[in-house]
Amino acid sequence: MGSIVVGIAGGSASGKSTIVRELTSLMGRSRVAVLSHDAYYHDLSHMPIGHRIQVNVDHPDSLETSLLVRHIKALQAGHTVESPRYDYASQTRSSVGVTITSAPVLIVEGMLTLWDGRLRDLMDIRVFVDTSPEQRLERRIERDVLERGRDPKTVRQQHLERVQPMHEMYVQPSRVHADFLIPEGGHNIDAIRALADQVLGLLDD
Repeated sequence: MGSIVVGIAGGSASGKSTIVRELTSLMGRSRVAVLSHDAYYHDLSHMPIGHRIQVNVDHPDSLETSLLVRHIKALQAGHTVESPRYDYASQTRSSVGVTITSAPVLIVEGMLTLWDGRLRDLMDIRVFVDTSPEQRLERRIERDVLERGRDPKTVRQQHLERVQPMHEMYVQPSRVHADFLIPEGGHNIDAIRALADQVLGLLDD
């Protein structure tokens, strides 16, 4: 039997990464492999730095989803893959990727993982993280300033001009494809435990 694939989607800074960490802890690290859709942003090293910031990274076309699909299939078949390593500050890929080894459970997380039918077709469980726009903006500012070296004013402006419109156009509509909803992101430990139990139940079948 191949890996059980769990897709976790939701808005930017909705709590997806926190949920992945909690699930991994609940199910056991040795049982879980994780692929982040964010790691598959196209490499923009060929573009001048001033032009890179104009690229709409919240649009589906900014992601090399075809490569992610190939990696999921390879992991399902028991192979090891090298996921890209993406530098958000420079919007480029590192020359050295991240080695991902096949595991009984494969979690694929990212804003748009439920938007693309190629990804949905590979998933056994589809999860959507429901978090309010106000909470997502607050968390995004904190994250992007601390982890990605961004200016708070720029983050807020980008959220209003790009992130939220793309959320309404692509991310939120993908909610209809979810089998499992987690309101309030990583704070909803009861929902996360219920999801872990559901995944472990599939492993035991």
